[in-house]
Amino acid sequence: MSVGTRMIHESAGLHVTGHALYTDDLVERTMHVLHAFPVRAPHAHARIVELDPTPALAVSGVVRTLTAADVPGVNDGGIKHDEPLFPDEVMFHGQAICWVLAGTLEAARLGAAAVTVRYEPLDSIITVREAIAAERYQGITLQLDRGDVDAGFAGAAHVFSGEFEFSGQEHFYLETHASLAMVDEGGQVFIQSSTQHPSETQEIVAHVLGIRSNDVTVQCVRMGGAFGGKEMQPHGYAAIAALGATLTGRPVRVRLSRQHDMTMSGKRHGFHTTWRAGFDDSGQIVALDAQLTSDGGWSLDLSEPVLSRALCHIDNAYWIPNLQVTGRIAKTNKTSQTAFRGFGGPQGMLVIEDILGRCAPRLGVDPVELRRRNFYRSGQTTPYGQPVRHPERLDRIWTALADLGDLATRRAEVSTFNETSSHRKRGLALTPVKFGISFNFTAFNQAGALVHVYKDGSVLINHGGTEMGQGLHTKMLQVASTTLQLPIGKIRLAPTRTDKVPNTSATAASSGTDLNGAAIKNACEQILARLDGIPGDTWEAKIATAYLSRIQLSAAGYYRTEGIECDGAAMRGTPFKYFAYGAAATEVEVDGFTGAYTFRRVDIVHDVGDSLSPLIDIGQLEGGFIQGLGWLTLEDLRWDESDGPHRGRLQTQGASTYTRYRVCPRFPRCST
Repeated sequence: MSVGTRMIHESAGLHVTGHALYTDDLVERTMHVLHAFPVRAPHAHARIVELDPTPALAVSGVVRTLTAADVPGVNDGGIKHDEPLFPDEVMFHGQAICWVLAGTLEAARLGAAAVTVRYEPLDSIITVREAIAAERYQGITLQLDRGDVDAGFAGAAHVFSGEFEFSGQEHFYLETHASLAMVDEGGQVFIQSSTQHPSETQEIVAHVLGIRSNDVTVQCVRMGGAFGGKEMQPHGYAAIAALGATLTGRPVRVRLSRQHDMTMSGKRHGFHTTWRAGFDDSGQIVALDAQLTSDGGWSLDLSEPVLSRALCHIDNAYWIPNLQVTGRIAKTNKTSQTAFRGFGGPQGMLVIEDILGRCAPRLGVDPVELRRRNFYRSGQTTPYGQPVRHPERLDRIWTALADLGDLATRRAEVSTFNETSSHRKRGLALTPVKFGISFNFTAFNQAGALVHVYKDGSVLINHGGTEMGQGLHTKMLQVASTTLQLPIGKIRLAPTRTDKVPNTSATAASSGTDLNGAAIKNACEQILARLDGIPGDTWEAKIATAYLSRIQLSAAGYYRTEGIECDGAAMRGTPFKYFAYGAAATEVEVDGFTGAYTFRRVDIVHDVGDSLSPLIDIGQLEGGFIQGLGWLTLEDLRWDESDGPHRGRLQTQGASTYTRYRVCPRFPRCST
């Protein structure tokens, strides 16, 4: 069986030798490509009084400019219809207001610099606090309730309150946003795109061009990282490329530089939170009242489902009998914030973890013990009403982590070190995780696949998921291999394309393997059922006989997640198929004078069930931890909040400024 074996990534050899193809690599294989370059606004908020792109046409090599007047369909690059591709009002510093197409990227850049624009600057809101003061919100307001919060606080022995604010995070995928579009002789628009959601890219391009979805094909070969940043945001760039290709008849490439990617595309949502928490004398949480305000940026994007998941994870691993949490989305003049690994879950969990960390010393309870006391127990439900199945796994993980990390001994060592060290201190923190697996939006919990068996017995599989380095394609090969009982060498996997598997869901929500793997399994099982009773000593002989017997040797597989239903507006139901449990122990040392810190050791225990591909899963666990570590330590987004001419400009526009503190964490030992 292939499932459960420690396979290396199916493209590992291609990656390390440089032979792996990404979207922008395909430009070199395409003739007469035009390069697109944006004209970007130097204001956080302004009205465009006059736009004259004609001077760009005088620049050698420039072929065409793209403005709102060129859009035959809907001038909008988002699913909520609040993201004009060519705006008449600038909503964030660096927003693209038109594009220039030229035979070289340098010519396109010079052409963009020649475009003349006159602006009327307007007042802008940059921070969440400013938005709260101005009561400037967008989208829905959510409320999650359980029990009687007032009674809970009235009966609490200890009540604490606080305010907590944390910023977002840059995805910093290695490959920036990229699209390559061309039109064939029949008018079919074909787009190579670095996208997590090819079907939605297809849909957006179709409505911008004013054509049907079957006139657009989107392919994703692979992505050089995504982390959620390519779930919604690639659509507009693909639409620009498709519009340019349609108008010029030549292939058009859109590929953002690192600076453009950081200043034009969305980030993880930062949050502002106020809270009040009540505890009894034993340290049990009896009531929580909190308000979460996310920084949505200039448009909605995915801010509503991100907020919903944040509220659904504010309980994390803990039973809270009386709870009232409201969530709202601030509208600021910044990039439109978007999906990011965890999709609001980490933000919600961070709030309750911060609360417990702050309240433990005031309660006189060890922080590790305070967390353990409040774990979910059998028979309890989440605040939105979903039963918490197998909560005992949290206790087993907690115990395993203590044993694996020899935590009792090390905590004593930490205490001894701190007593004898005046200027350097150590700490050892344990953090649990309970994370819901499925899309908040129920309709996305479906997937398709297409499996072909050829006359020589070789197999080709297609599925709706996208590969961004996480190893999804590797697992899909393993699923097909195990279901068909064939060596992986007999199976090939084709790039994700909307004309092979339609109406795909985004590869997101930690559900790519569950959904697409089940769809591939379904397709393979259909083929096996047709082969039942067909004679043949070998697979190849059986396939040859089946073909001669006119047995269909291809199948379209399908899967939908059963048992989930949720009223998103009421915040009630069962939005998740199951919960994934885990915990980490992190030991750090901090210099009291400089703030320099070292991560001395990290131990992680995570319950992944029966792992399809252990080597891949370990890589994801370690990568996820490191990315979270970066979010809360080195990585620091800064916007200019002054009233000067650069107000609203992202100041951290590259790796040298985004990682603010130059002390690199070191890991002498990391175990998972």
